[in-house]
Amino acid sequence: MDTQLAVICVLTFSINLIGALAYAARIAGVRTRRIAMSFALFNVLVLLSRVSNSFLGPFLAKRIEDALAAGRGDHLVDDFRLILLSATVATIVGTLMIPTVQRWFCSAIGQFQEHRSISKLLLHIFAKGGLGYIRRTATVPHLVHVADLRKPRGVPTRVIVLNILAQALLTVGVAASLYAGYLYPEYRVTASQLSAVVNGFATILLFVLIDPQLSVMTDDVVSGSTSEPVFRRTIVLLSLSRIAGTIFAQLLFLPAAWLVVFCAQAL
Repeated sequence: MDTQLAVICVLTFSINLIGALAYAARIAGVRTRRIAMSFALFNVLVLLSRVSNSFLGPFLAKRIEDALAAGRGDHLVDDFRLILLSATVATIVGTLMIPTVQRWFCSAIGQFQEHRSISKLLLHIFAKGGLGYIRRTATVPHLVHVADLRKPRGVPTRVIVLNILAQALLTVGVAASLYAGYLYPEYRVTASQLSAVVNGFATILLFVLIDPQLSVMTDDVVSGSTSEPVFRRTIVLLSLSRIAGTIFAQLLFLPAAWLVVFCAQAL
């Protein structure tokens, strides 16, 4: 693995890790009953993810350009497979970290509520006491939560399936579009721009069909009409479906790339 590919894999890992940890903010909001503050933390995670993603695209594009200039791109499929694998690994790691990170978020919400200052919150985190709290609260998921998945959950099966599809499209969108530019170099700029269409469709699925379901359920938990165990099971299922989506992206990669080629030719 060369340095450029290593940087791409690290960026992909960080983007998907942050995305997986966003569910921890939801749990923290339910436990602290401070939904607006938890959404603010969620938005911070999304912002960090978007900033990392803005660096990822140029690195991937440069790798395609180098392959075209050298006339050797046989390695690109394996490279992209490795990049997609780093997304899966990051999502698994993020899912395993949710129990720990939701505790950190609960503490951060309390600290911010007291001091009303991001700078003071950061100083508290990196102070000796804050670092000690981070070490003390680190935990691993309990297997009982996996066994409880057979119990009633808060969202229908179609939402879980749609989340798998949306996560797969978000994972593969940029990679497939850029690889399509290698397959059809005459229109590689057109192909790269089509990633916005793929990601846009996935974003619509997330924010129109999936996220409202989770938001309503969050309000139901706060009002007492839905129990916290049901909410936690739903988060576990959504986290597992996110992992499944990144795995499904491996299957979608080449078909999606050729579909982008077809669309670029048809425009």
